Amino acid sequence: MRTTLTLDDDVAKLLLRVQESRRASLKAVVNEALRQGLPRMASRTRPRQRFETKSVDLGGCLVGNVDDVAEALAVAEGEAFR
Repeated sequence: MRTTLTLDDDVAKLLLRVQESRRASLKAVVNEALRQGLPRMASRTRPRQRFETKSVDLGGCLVGNVDDVAEALAVAEGEAFR
């Protein structure tokens, strides 16, 4: 099959490097790369194992209202704060 293909610069550089090192034609290098890469892309990846975080009861909030800074400081530093 004959087709026109536009390659990204990084891919073209890699292909030329492999072509020079193997002293092979561009056609042979591209075909080999596609033969090795396409089956990996086409194969289904196994689903990841589901990870669940275990919940822990931390009890009630020690500060009545965390929106009230004065109350939170009074609980944290003692009533002497007020």
